[in-house]
Amino acid sequence: MRSNIRIDEMTESDVPAVAAIDPPGDQKEGPLRDELGRSWSRTWVARAGPEEAAEIVGFLSAWHVADELHVLNVTTRVDRRRRGIGRALMETAVAYGRSKRVKHVLLEARRSNHGALALYRSLGFFATGVRDRYYPDDEDAVEMVLLFDPNTGDVMRREDETKL
Repeated sequence: MRSNIRIDEMTESDVPAVAAIDPPGDQKEGPLRDELGRSWSRTWVARAGPEEAAEIVGFLSAWHVADELHVLNVTTRVDRRRRGIGRALMETAVAYGRSKRVKHVLLEARRSNHGALALYRSLGFFATGVRDRYYPDDEDAVEMVLLFDPNTGDVMRREDETKL
């Protein structure tokens, strides 16, 4: 499936489709439009299907502030999960960070989201801490970071700094 995925910057016309991605009601159109207006915000959508009829099947939002990129949200439509869409979005964010010579990419993930944690680790992220009861349902968040070598831009892989 991944060969049929195209990653584009999100536009105003993409907002309704992005807002409809699971979990329902989690993303509202207003905040998504706000993200488009922020100079430090980076938002990408994943499209699947033929060029003219490509559907939005995932998205990623991040903030590029100073020398870091903070991934705020990455999600895939429920019926399209486990097909490489999240990986394609994350690879786009990592490539962006490398091209802008950021020092690191940060994110938080639910402690129970083993698939996401495995994906992030496969890209070179490592756990740096746990935020207790971070999410509205009181689930913990695992703080993760990906470091770039300042000279080469290569990902600097490391072991987790915290026990999960």
